[in-house]
Amino acid sequence: MDQRVTDTEMTMVPLGEDYPEIRAGVRAICDKYPGAYWRKLEKDDEYADDFVNELSASGYLGALIPEEYGGSGLPLRAGCVILEEIHYSGGSAAACHAQMYMMGTMLRHGSEEQKQRYLPGIAAGTIRFQAFGVTEPTTGSDTTQLKTRAVRQGDKYVVNGQKIWTSRAHKSDLMTLLVRTTALDQVKRRTDGLSVLLVDLRAVKSGLTMRRIETMINHQTNELFFDDLEVPVENLIGEEGQGFRYILDGMNAERILVSGEMLGDARYFIARASKYAGERVVFGNPIGKNQGIQFPIARAYAEWKAADMVTRAAAALFQAGKPCGEEANTAKLLASEAAWHAGEACMQTFGGFAAAKEFDIERKWREARVYQIAPISTNMILAYIGQHVLGMPRSY
Repeated sequence: MDQRVTDTEMTMVPLGEDYPEIRAGVRAICDKYPGAYWRKLEKDDEYADDFVNELSASGYLGALIPEEYGGSGLPLRAGCVILEEIHYSGGSAAACHAQMYMMGTMLRHGSEEQKQRYLPGIAAGTIRFQAFGVTEPTTGSDTTQLKTRAVRQGDKYVVNGQKIWTSRAHKSDLMTLLVRTTALDQVKRRTDGLSVLLVDLRAVKSGLTMRRIETMINHQTNELFFDDLEVPVENLIGEEGQGFRYILDGMNAERILVSGEMLGDARYFIARASKYAGERVVFGNPIGKNQGIQFPIARAYAEWKAADMVTRAAAALFQAGKPCGEEANTAKLLASEAAWHAGEACMQTFGGFAAAKEFDIERKWREARVYQIAPISTNMILAYIGQHVLGMPRSY
């Protein structure tokens, strides 16, 4: 059974229904990839090649790339809309979202030669830019303590270390890699001495081993081991030792874009739950008549609405080049909770049927749960707000 959400079933409309042509185009593609497609990928532990290829061919994955490099030159908000519609349609943008939020690092800090070499191919879909190597098993979110080292030897960097949760690395042509180029005990500030390397995985002959990690959702994630991996010096993005601020800039974009996905999930759950609550009759009445069913769905709608507004504000600030750490983190926090609470309401509304894989709800529910801990945990966001917004003592 393939349960899908249609426009006629979904009465709530995002503010102004911005980018209607993009929304319609993305939905048209998603209609070709129903729940059965995503269930089979998960069952077979496969990557969404066909879906990603079609999105690329239609220009959606190159939407944020400037026109002079072959993209559409659209703002970050358009990226949010694309990812939101994928999730609202029941799909998963995790297969391709990294390309959008990593683009900014190259655009803002890369050399013109790097942009000319890679961006046209990325925009055309002939180059996949999906891997983001930052997190390590021993340091987690404490990025400044990462252990992966890159030592310059002539015209190349030699990389040794380990990364984890590097999703889609085995399906990507390029990878953004954060490394320490100056030892921690040799820098004044712990944020110094980190650098960003662009690794062309197509050119790697040795020095890199990938190990797939099975997870509760089909994110196609990996653990990476670097053993004297050689990366040309020309693949350094920006200045050596300044990579931490480059990555932070990209993380704000990541949180805003992923918020779009979570808003799409919330819409999906609310639509499915509202429709089913009006149709399912028990004890002579539709179950939506019961406040125990109706109120959680209504509250989820209110939470979605608030999260949508903050996400729009964060995207606008980012696009204007203004500080947006508070808004980006708040958007991610509120959107993740809106999606999770909507998922819980949907699960309760469908009851036992929610556990049946053919209804797709349990798949999306598992997806929504992960957003509480990734790409950054709720507690880390609260710590950021407590310290940087409210001025309280540093908690970590």
